[in-house]
Amino acid sequence: MREGDATGMRRSSTPPDWVPELAAAPGPIYLAVVDALEADIAAGSLPPGRRLPTHRSLAAALRVDLTTITRAYAEARRRGLVDAAVGRGTFVRAVPRRAPAKAEIDLSMNMPPQPPGAAIPTRLAQATAAVLRRTDPAQLLSYHPSGGSLADRRVGAAWLAPLIPGLQAERVLVSGGAQAAVMALLTMLARAGEVVLTEAFTYPGLRAAAAQLGIRLEALPMDAEGLLPDALEEACRRLSPSALYCIPTIQNPTTATMPAARREAVAEVARRHGLRIVEDDAYGMLPTQPLPPLASFAPELTWYVSTLSKCLSPGLRIAYVAAPDELQAERAQAALRATIQMAPPLSAAVATRWIQDGTAQSILQAIRAESRERQKLARAALPAGLAAGHPDGHHLWLRLPPSWSAPAFADHVRRAGLAVVPSGAFAVGATPVEALRISLGAAADRAVLGAALHRIAATLKQDAYAMAAIV
Repeated sequence: MREGDATGMRRSSTPPDWVPELAAAPGPIYLAVVDALEADIAAGSLPPGRRLPTHRSLAAALRVDLTTITRAYAEARRRGLVDAAVGRGTFVRAVPRRAPAKAEIDLSMNMPPQPPGAAIPTRLAQATAAVLRRTDPAQLLSYHPSGGSLADRRVGAAWLAPLIPGLQAERVLVSGGAQAAVMALLTMLARAGEVVLTEAFTYPGLRAAAAQLGIRLEALPMDAEGLLPDALEEACRRLSPSALYCIPTIQNPTTATMPAARREAVAEVARRHGLRIVEDDAYGMLPTQPLPPLASFAPELTWYVSTLSKCLSPGLRIAYVAAPDELQAERAQAALRATIQMAPPLSAAVATRWIQDGTAQSILQAIRAESRERQKLARAALPAGLAAGHPDGHHLWLRLPPSWSAPAFADHVRRAGLAVVPSGAFAVGATPVEALRISLGAAADRAVLGAALHRIAATLKQDAYAMAAIV
């Protein structure tokens, strides 16, 4: 702290109500403050309109120079995070009044494309009618076992068999979607205040569940192939975590896919430390050449979650959980009962029918083919080297040029009718890079998607500073 600031700082005797944690933040302090601000806004702990601490009070609380906070707030304004009014203070920026309530083209919702050739609505109507013809409706309207009927669990085991050969139905549970499964597993594996490790960028649903349960998430550094085993080893020694949550295949949001050797190394670290693993394999069915899951390398430690939302349709709300053993499956069934009671019986019945009669595999193949075509569109439209993606996946991770922050870019394209998700929504802690997740599946067709991607490409060529000056 500069000596000249001391007098001003003594005026603030009440601690500010927002003070970022900067102990482990790399790089300049002012950028760490902005990254923490962006993360808290994305997490919802700093809602629009919230007044931020004065420059002096925050500088005093952080024991830094006043000019550090002045630079931080200036950068936050440049990123579009805050507004400032002379005499009133600095406020978290509200949604611009002129922004459309809903983007014309939604590239934010990460769902599989629904190709017309797959005829999913028609098949859904046919399957539902068949289920109702062959099943007593009163049974479908009653309570079912919290982990699914034995028949549905057997079909779930058969669906997962290409990835987990020999999986017994007694280890499989049926859940009302992967989010419910993750929430139930967290209640089993960690208590409030305990640490769960995850990738530096992770599924926002995990962040929401951890916040609800009071669980501390700690970020693990990543590269193009996913989380780093050495970093996992160091975190296990330093933090004594309760569990690891990770997405090894087409990671959300970065699209990183761990090679088999990396998976084996991660499993070996977990085995040395007795670390339980929640493997969210939401995209594991998409690759034409799937990799063995972590559950095949450390089956005794791994809770494997596979959802139909990302490979068939999110509306089914069906996911399958493979427990390490039958006893653990019984524990998880109790956790599911406490959180969601049961999976939707009609949806479970439709999923079972689709898997048994081959419809699920047919739809999956159609979605793979459509995803590959949409990935080709993206590679042709976007600048080389900025976007990472998997050929069979349906989202991209787009790193931004230096002049753009992720919130500013997302805000700019939203005004043009496009919805994308900035990196802060996925960051655990400070946001290390400025990037966007672009989902390719929700666009109505390839023509609509192509137009949206070209609009994004055009925006990437613009200078954010110049655009900010345009009124």
